[in-house]
Amino acid sequence: MNLVSTDRSIRALLKQGLEQLRAANVPSFTLAAELLLLHVTGRDRTWLYSHPEEILPEATAEAYFALIAHRSSGVPAQHLTGKQEFWGIEFEVTPDVLIPRPETEHLIEVALDRLAVREIRAGRLPRLNGENVTFVDIGTGSGCIAITLAKELPAATVYATDISRAALDVARRNATRLGMPDRIQFLESNLCEAFDEPPATGHESLSFDLIISNPPYVSLRESDSLPIEVREHEPHAALFGGEEGYELYGALIPQAAEHLKPGGLLVLELGYNSLPAVEPLLDRPHWVNVGVTKDLSGIPRVISAERLSPPH
Repeated sequence: MNLVSTDRSIRALLKQGLEQLRAANVPSFTLAAELLLLHVTGRDRTWLYSHPEEILPEATAEAYFALIAHRSSGVPAQHLTGKQEFWGIEFEVTPDVLIPRPETEHLIEVALDRLAVREIRAGRLPRLNGENVTFVDIGTGSGCIAITLAKELPAATVYATDISRAALDVARRNATRLGMPDRIQFLESNLCEAFDEPPATGHESLSFDLIISNPPYVSLRESDSLPIEVREHEPHAALFGGEEGYELYGALIPQAAEHLKPGGLLVLELGYNSLPAVEPLLDRPHWVNVGVTKDLSGIPRVISAERLSPPH
């Protein structure tokens, strides 16, 4: 059956693509139909809706419906277009990295807010440019967190780790394309192990002002209930945190305590319903000023804490 409409106008193609995605029960089918048409035409949304009668070449229409078919089968739109916006920045994404989610932007907000508060408490003006700030993004994936914070804190020293070499390749490409090829040091590492003493990886032991992470936090028991886009197309190592989902926090938080300076900040994204298991891990003796930030749906999304300074 020929899936390409005889009417190749923008309006007709968009309508047919939308209908096919809706019939396949694709979530946010209207947005997906738009994004895929924007991708094959190389145009923006304003042009698309101001030229509804524009006739597209047959090859373009065929390319569009090929993408519609892939999306209908469960392939994420971001894997078809190769990109996803985060914090107003366009990032390359591939099946080797987790697709950046809007709720992860709360991590950036909390980190910047808490760094500013730290400046105020130290008697300095909170004009943050990252001077004298060293931070690391653990499990960087596409690099969206490290790169975004590097842009917001242009004077900061930035590290990013991931256990996946393929993910690090994507992150490095994003850093280069976004104008910071040498700004971030990307390291292949399981959590903070690259910074342990003795420096088995050849990298010196470091102490940080900020450790930030969106760790794997989905329960393996939930895998069958995940959308096909997630379950079959995103990297399991970046998704699943163990049988319960929160196991990695138990390893990451003690490591963070070892590698944060006194007064340094830990900022972590939370999985759904993981707060009761994670919050007790930030009890004293190492942590103070523990805070929880909810997302727009009222779900606890970010937990943050300060490394306790030794008594004077």
